[in-house]
This record gives sequence, C-alpha cells and structure tokens, in this order.
Amino acid sequence: MSSDESIVLFENYLKNTKKSAQNTISSYMRDIRQLDAYIDLHFEISLDSVSDEQLNKYVTHLRNSGKSVATVSRNIASIKCFYSFLRSQGKIQGNPAAKLVPDKSYQKLPQILTNREVELLLEQPECIDAKGYRDKAMLEVLYATGIRVTELINLNVDDVNLSAGFLTCHTKNKTRLIPMHKKAIKALKEYVDFIRPDMIADPNERSLFVNVNGERMSRQGFWKIIKTYQQKAHISKDITPHTLRHSFAAHLLENGADIKVIQEMLGHADISSTQIYSQLLQKHIKDEYKKAHPRA
Repeated sequence: MSSDESIVLFENYLKNTKKSAQNTISSYMRDIRQLDAYIDLHFEISLDSVSDEQLNKYVTHLRNSGKSVATVSRNIASIKCFYSFLRSQGKIQGNPAAKLVPDKSYQKLPQILTNREVELLLEQPECIDAKGYRDKAMLEVLYATGIRVTELINLNVDDVNLSAGFLTCHTKNKTRLIPMHKKAIKALKEYVDFIRPDMIADPNERSLFVNVNGERMSRQGFWKIIKTYQQKAHISKDITPHTLRHSFAAHLLENGADIKVIQEMLGHADISSTQIYSQLLQKHIKDEYKKAHPRA
C-alpha cells in the first residue's frame, strides 16, 4: 500500500471513527506528512515498510533540528497513533512505533499569570462601546471557567444559563456544566442583554460571541483581542488564550480546590493532564521561597 493511501485512511479514521477535534487532526496529519517526506527522501520506501530503527532516526533528526520537547513528543504521539491504526487494520504485521517513548523529563510547565496580572488583563477592556463590553465578557468567561478558546467561540446563546450561573460546554460526545462567578455573570449579562442584540447581523444568529460583522467570532479574531489587551496591560509574559485556562486551573488548585473537580471542569480525560498543575504549584512555591527567604 502506498504512503498516500495510508495517510488518507488514517485521516478518515481520525475524522469519522475517532471523531478527533479539528486541531488534533490537523496536527497529526502534518506530523505524518512530514514523516513521509523524511522517509521518502532518506530511505525511498513507503510508510508501511518503515522499521523501528528508521523511526528512531527520524525522532533523533527532529531533536537535532532544534524542535522543542513538546513538539517532538507530539510527533511521537502522532506516529504511534498512525502505526497503531495501520496495525489494527492489518496493513502492517508489527508496530515499528511501539517502543518510541517521549522524553518527558524536561517537560515544559505551562506559563500562568499571577492574580495581579489576571486583574490587570481583565481591567483593560473599556465598557464604553460594544467591542469593550464583548471583550470584557469574553475574558471574564474564559478565566472564570477555564474552557478552551475553541469552546469559547463555539458557545451559543442557549449554552448559557445566567440565572443559574453556569454554562454548558459541548465537546465531541461529552457535555460539561461549568459554574461562573458573579463578575463573569455580570459582564456576560450586560453583553447578552444590551450589546449582542445590536451586534448580530441575523436575528437567528445563535453564536454567543460575534465579531464586528455580526458573525461568530473566530480563533484568530480572539487571538488578536487578547494580544491587544496584553500590550495595554504592559504584561511582559506571552499571553495566549490557553494562558488563562492554565491560570484558572493553577489558581483553583492553589486555593484548595479538589484536583478531580478541576479535571472535570477542564474536560481532561486523564487525571495526569491535570496533575501538571500540581507540579506548577510546587515550582511556584520553590521560586517564591528562593526569592523571599533570607538564607535561600
């Protein structure tokens, strides 16, 4: 079977059987196509003929090319998923990727904002026009709930229950109910009641957050918004929408929230994904100790 055929089958599996998120599909397919290009150039064979030694050489090539640990680890995950799929379909006899192990010893911990930096960021949108009210609501909701940026922009009006103080987040076949605090509810209510009706282009528009054209906000649009307010707040850290998600989880953990509750709100399938915030908190404590203790 040709590499192109294998890749098409794998993409269909991710889309139709595994029902992976579009971002995951894009990342996995990019990784596999890059692997295919390397294998074709250096060994002139198809992907279903690759040996474990050749895969190890490719991973070494990625590391030697200056790729980050996170990027290499994601590539390994993509490769392992690809060859597990081919094996399950009977397209290959063995699994050449079975022994690939990502090096997690240098796992980069996510960056978080301090409480003061969060307050500075959330203070930036000025509620003097429609854009200011909308941006304020988006930032408040993102930090109040810890949802992903894709989940934020995919919210519909019907997903929010302001009187009960929670929103409903839909991902794949899973639904999460996430509470919101009073400030987020207030900002969202002001936007929904007084601003959004004048922003939407179509009365039947169901998107909660819309752009200046009255249509659903895009990931790129929100990315620009958060970068603008980072600059206005004079925060030197590189803030992304995911930074607020990390900060949400770390601040809850720091203040005594149960890690399993945080896992549920974040929508992590595996508790190990949530436990990284424990490591982050331990590092933060060590850093503060070294800065503050007179004999450290």
